[in-house]
Amino acid sequence: MSEKTWKRIFVIVIDSMGIGGALDGADYGDEGTDTLGHISESVDHLWIPNLRRLGLVNLHPLRQMEPEENPRAYYGRLNERSCGKDTMTGHWEMMGLKTEKPFITFTDTGFPKELIEELERRTGHKVIGNKSASGTEILEELAEEEIATGHMIVYTSADSVLQICGNEETFDLKELYRCCEIARELTMRDEWKVGRVIARPYLGRKKGEFKRTSNRHDYAVPPFGRTVLDAVKDAGLDVISIGKIQDIFAGCGITRALKSKSSVHGMEQTIQVAGESFHGICFVNLVDFDALWGHRRDPIGYGQELERFDEKLGELLQILKEEDLLMITADHGNDPTYTGTDHTREQVPLLAYSKGFTKGGELPEADTFAVVGATVAEAFGVRMPKGTIGRSILSLLR
Repeated sequence: MSEKTWKRIFVIVIDSMGIGGALDGADYGDEGTDTLGHISESVDHLWIPNLRRLGLVNLHPLRQMEPEENPRAYYGRLNERSCGKDTMTGHWEMMGLKTEKPFITFTDTGFPKELIEELERRTGHKVIGNKSASGTEILEELAEEEIATGHMIVYTSADSVLQICGNEETFDLKELYRCCEIARELTMRDEWKVGRVIARPYLGRKKGEFKRTSNRHDYAVPPFGRTVLDAVKDAGLDVISIGKIQDIFAGCGITRALKSKSSVHGMEQTIQVAGESFHGICFVNLVDFDALWGHRRDPIGYGQELERFDEKLGELLQILKEEDLLMITADHGNDPTYTGTDHTREQVPLLAYSKGFTKGGELPEADTFAVVGATVAEAFGVRMPKGTIGRSILSLLR
């Protein structure tokens, strides 16, 4: 099977679905975390029949679920080699880049006075907020003031991000994007360099009515080197991104980008793309698991999101062809039963499936997420870019 000619590869990232077991979890203050396991223990009955058939329960025991006798996919655990536990670090490593230095965060202190003053001068807006906060909570606290005064809500989180809120009707979406572009320019300085500046538009005029819209835009630091996506694109193949993949890679190596309104919408887009004819990779990020449930420490909501994903996964499996390879994984953990609101350092799953496989089974534990990108590169016969890491598992898939 390893010599098979693959036409399409779908890589789906269930954002934050860690499976515990990180060997260095204690170094990050995350010893004992287990996103998937603790979700299973928190809900009455997690109904994910398609993931079970692929072998997820064989990989990670889940409450009230028996392992699949004949799993349809290959399954294994991936360890992160990079320093950090954020979105960009995880995704970049999948495509071959090892991050040596974690991105800077301002969770405890807010942004420095010098940065805020320069941002105010350049944008013409007074900054309010400047602290770590939930995106929904800070709207309840400060959105009415922003609407009344024209001030600009700036906040951060446990991630390496600078986020700016703007009401689409009163602040104006174009103005919000302009301010974020200025913030991105300023935060390219080493002492202020965050991984992403995020525009967070919303609607509503008073407390209880505020709702963030799908016009979010991420301004990410470009990858520090060439990735497998660049190699695939340079080979003349398609690189289709769904969700925030385009933003995570700052457009590098992408030939077509689809923006998602939700994780369910992202899966619907993936199903639609699977019905099209293309040659290359479709790279999907499903962010709601992380943004709506992990950070907000809601295991019930997370479990329900998994069930919605599983239903759409069943639809996708029906239309995949024998020359298609599907890989399902995650970029980090975000245990919704753990303290705080930060990501958690965990191993992540890898499920590899094709209708052309004669069987499934367990894969050796890998010491890097980069097996994903290395497998993509070998499947398409392209050379891994210089300086990238990862070893393909294609020969193990039969």
